[in-house]
Amino acid sequence: MFKRTKSPAADEQAAAEPKPGGKGRPTPTRKEAEAAAKARAKAPTDRRESARRQREYRAEESRKIRQGMKSGDERYFLPRDRGRVRRFIRDYVDRRFSIVEMVIPLMIVGLLLGYTGNSALVQASSMVLLATVLFVVTDMLLLRFRLRRELKARFPDESLKGTTYYALTRSMQMKFMRLPKARVKIGQPLPEDYDR
Repeated sequence: MFKRTKSPAADEQAAAEPKPGGKGRPTPTRKEAEAAAKARAKAPTDRRESARRQREYRAEESRKIRQGMKSGDERYFLPRDRGRVRRFIRDYVDRRFSIVEMVIPLMIVGLLLGYTGNSALVQASSMVLLATVLFVVTDMLLLRFRLRRELKARFPDESLKGTTYYALTRSMQMKFMRLPKARVKIGQPLPEDYDR
């Protein structure tokens, strides 16, 4: 009778603006929480049904994590991919063209030339494989020294442990296979601030 009622517009506005630092969804009511708990408590009667439910649950979780990694949501990243330093390393590696990405196609060409039986092509195969190895080693050394210099300039207070290994393993993957997905294109300038 004396209760103050809120207008529907105020309710919609409160629901539309998530609280900073909040979980991003409304807290379920007691009735909803109890219904969800009962549904979870209903154990399947046989092992096959239980295994099928577990497989479905794992597949759904895996799909959700993969989608989150593709979209760039850092909540779904592996611990090795989290943080501003790792974000910078990913961007630094993704913006440069690397001969390392071409290793697998060049190795396949070298092996195919080696199996032809023609002595000139076998020698060409050896040269292709040797040149590939030399290019890869040179490119990795250049990447390491340039990246270290950039990291020391941008993040002087951060620990650089494991950054070289992280950069080299990312650079050895072909661009379309990298996860988390690349945010920058080849040659694109990098942002100045990585605190966000």
